[in-house]
Amino acid sequence: VFDINGTDVTPRPLYHPDPLTGTAKPSKLLTSQEGSLGSEFISSYSLYQNTINPSTLGQFTRSVLGSSTVSKSSVSASESIAEDLEEPSYKRERLTSFTDLQVIRAAPEKIVTKEDLEKNIEIILTETETLRFFDLPTVMVSVESEEAEKVTQRNKNYEVLCRNRLGNDLYVERMMQTFNGAPKNKDVQCDKIIMEDKGIMSTAWDLYDSYNAMEIVSLSVKQSVVESSSKANVLPKDQDQRLPGSTTEKNIETSSLMDIENVILAKIHEDEEDHSDAILKSDKFHQDLFFMERVLMENIFQPKLAAYRQLPVLKEPEPEEPEDVLESAKHEEVEEESKKEEEEEIHAEESTIPANLERLWSFSCDLTKGLNVSSLAWNKTNPDLLAVGYGHFGFKEQKRGLACCWSIKNPMWPERIYQSPYGVTAVDFSIGAPNLLAVGYHNGTIAIYNVRSNSNVPVLDSSESPQKHLGPVWQLQWIEQDRGTTGDDKREILVSISADGRISKWVIRKGLDCYDLMRLKRTTAASNKKRGEKEKKDEALISRQAPGMCFAFHPKDTNIYLAGTEEGHIHKCSCSYNEQYLDTYRGHKGPVYKVTWNPFCHDVFLSCSADWGVIIWQQENVKPSLSFYPTTSVVYDVAWSPKSSYIFAAANENRVEIWDLHISTLDPLIVNTANPGIKFTTILFAKQTDCLLVGDTDGQVSVYELRNMPTVLETGRGDIMDTLLGSKSNQSA
Repeated sequence: VFDINGTDVTPRPLYHPDPLTGTAKPSKLLTSQEGSLGSEFISSYSLYQNTINPSTLGQFTRSVLGSSTVSKSSVSASESIAEDLEEPSYKRERLTSFTDLQVIRAAPEKIVTKEDLEKNIEIILTETETLRFFDLPTVMVSVESEEAEKVTQRNKNYEVLCRNRLGNDLYVERMMQTFNGAPKNKDVQCDKIIMEDKGIMSTAWDLYDSYNAMEIVSLSVKQSVVESSSKANVLPKDQDQRLPGSTTEKNIETSSLMDIENVILAKIHEDEEDHSDAILKSDKFHQDLFFMERVLMENIFQPKLAAYRQLPVLKEPEPEEPEDVLESAKHEEVEEESKKEEEEEIHAEESTIPANLERLWSFSCDLTKGLNVSSLAWNKTNPDLLAVGYGHFGFKEQKRGLACCWSIKNPMWPERIYQSPYGVTAVDFSIGAPNLLAVGYHNGTIAIYNVRSNSNVPVLDSSESPQKHLGPVWQLQWIEQDRGTTGDDKREILVSISADGRISKWVIRKGLDCYDLMRLKRTTAASNKKRGEKEKKDEALISRQAPGMCFAFHPKDTNIYLAGTEEGHIHKCSCSYNEQYLDTYRGHKGPVYKVTWNPFCHDVFLSCSADWGVIIWQQENVKPSLSFYPTTSVVYDVAWSPKSSYIFAAANENRVEIWDLHISTLDPLIVNTANPGIKFTTILFAKQTDCLLVGDTDGQVSVYELRNMPTVLETGRGDIMDTLLGSKSNQSA
């Protein structure tokens, strides 16, 4: 028998025979001074065992069989002492309590005859001493016992002592501090039991009709069952003549009863099915499934989620046997030393490995497959919630639109799905109310959804507004603006830019009220004309409105914003003036798809265009400070890193580039190419981790981890400005 730790705990026998001779060694238990008494005991014991089953007695019983009388032992004292010395110590310890029992040594073997077996043997059974293993004295004593008087007298003395305690000088009251066990509070949360009182008025005729209807239904069921059973059990005439009529009637009755039971069981089964449908459709069951799905996703994506959150990846140890546990404990120190050496080697290797992008997972499902990812937006309060808009940019490529809310905890299915017949072009979460999601569509409509509820109907909609956009809403963003002079009172507005040339702000009141911040107008560059040349007439413009593509509000002064147009110009505007621009930045030759301010240096902003270029601008200078033209493909999106003022990312048609201006202004630090037939459309940095999200034309939002990036330096306005000025002087040189 083995215990949990693998130790042998098999009970050991008290008697160990000699394996060589087959006879037991004589000990104190087998030596006595009175030979007659010992001989009678041994002979009776051996013959009794022989009469029971001689084949199973063993060598010990055969050694003493047939010895009815044994003479007194003639063993000397020296021999007995020698025998005692030969025995092991544990046997002597066991026999110390049996010193009073003395028997003689066993006689030599004797052959048992038939006469010996036929002899009558008398066996006398006597009672041994009582051994008390547990003695619990009783608290109650019988009145008729001898100790009753003593107990009653002692109780009276105790009562007198208790009465005389008050006011007695012999008693002193003292305080004593004791250690009590720490109390534990246990709470159980359960659903509140809702009690309802319901009543209904009924007359005697209602009761009679209801019971009568039940009886009619049961009778009709029985009649239908009997008819079906009688039709099934109709016998031929020869069998009817052979069998008596009583047996056929009994068969019909039993079959009808079985059919009735089958009908009842079928009804019970139907009731159970209806009950199961109610369970499957209940909100509580759906919530439990939701939590279970989250748990399974956490188990499946645990290493990747740990890498995303920059946590160590935990590996589950394999189950070990008890023997292996001891061996593993011995090797722990050696393994720790080897792990330290490996970590040092890994750090040394990482210093030599160049920076790269490692793909962790992608947000995609069957609903999003084949759709174009048009916009990405993080929730302002919950950093694990991501809003993704799906819609094509081209007018001829329009398909169904989709806006989804994805959670990092479940990368395989979105938490909220908002479908639309029009393509989604822009999404953004509110700042003051993080549960509100604004969605812009290709037909110019703006809808606001409440992601806290499961409803797919928007809370507010601009489809019926007379001032809604007439072209696609290319970008929208929630902005907090100061109401008063103190700066503490802020209000939140929704700003949108459209292809109809309007930059509008939407205020939530009874509905969505719209006000135009700026109507973008086309601008013509002043041309230098030579002397003597006739002035040509200006070309007539088809439309005075310049389609707007993107905008970006200043991170500190929300009254100033930049607007990129389809002409390739970037206009600096103010919310206080809606008739003219403050400045115009000319450098792009195609539509400006994205403008974004540097989060650390508020005088620098970045722009990308369809002319294959990415340009860094300074707010005071209308000319480009730094230009990048790495490829001959359209740059759809750019984004600054939230951790360094030197790092930004750009999404071209066929690759994603990570630039570090502190290392190089000529070549990107990391280049990740797209799969054949797929184009990258949007990018977005994670807020709290070194990860980058990239959307493509196949409906996937891939999550990449930035590996082996250079150490982040202390960023500031002077550093980035010095870099820009230095690079500009190098380019001019």
